[in-house]
Amino acid sequence: MLKVGLTGGIGAGKSEVSRLLAGYGAVIVDADRIAREVVEPGTPGLAAVVAAFGKTVLTPEGTLDRPKLGSIVFADPAKLQTLNAIVHPLVGARSAELEAAAGADAIVVHDVPLLAENGLAPLYDLVVVVDAAPRTQLARLTALRGMAEEEARARMAAQATREQRLAVANLVIDNDGPLEMLEPQVRKVWAELTARAAQSVHPVHPVHPAE
Repeated sequence: MLKVGLTGGIGAGKSEVSRLLAGYGAVIVDADRIAREVVEPGTPGLAAVVAAFGKTVLTPEGTLDRPKLGSIVFADPAKLQTLNAIVHPLVGARSAELEAAAGADAIVVHDVPLLAENGLAPLYDLVVVVDAAPRTQLARLTALRGMAEEEARARMAAQATREQRLAVANLVIDNDGPLEMLEPQVRKVWAELTARAAQSVHPVHPVHPAE
């Protein structure tokens, strides 16, 4: 099994890279999706979030009001840390279960938005970073996701810097351009991953797939 960490700043295009890798045959363990699962109604995770932030973070139906919670934690680093301390252990445990269920010859890609922030790079055989300039991230968040510029900047500021992410990268996918430039790079990364999985070569060294 080859364990890969996939990360990138908000708006960098990591989700699209994850989708393309899944199409090639990667087993995707999506930390964001799992983070939603562990705070569904009736879970210990949701109970812990409500205990920490109050019932105002719930919708009238009793589900987590993500926009409301986001507006609270992304404006206050201490509150974000509190939320992470609740959710991250739950996500880690579920991710480990899904990884264990993959085949021994699988390429398991852990889609982890906060990989650099939480010092998780050593958990993986290699790390793939989807990179885009901050101005590109901001433009995508405001134009494509409809975020207010202030909210977009707050979410970007709550994450690692571009330099911090690149510092933990073994493979870098440059997604600062149009979408049609992305797929050829992902195809090269997949070829690299399959070669490493077949040869079991460790440790790995930084490589830029566009080179």
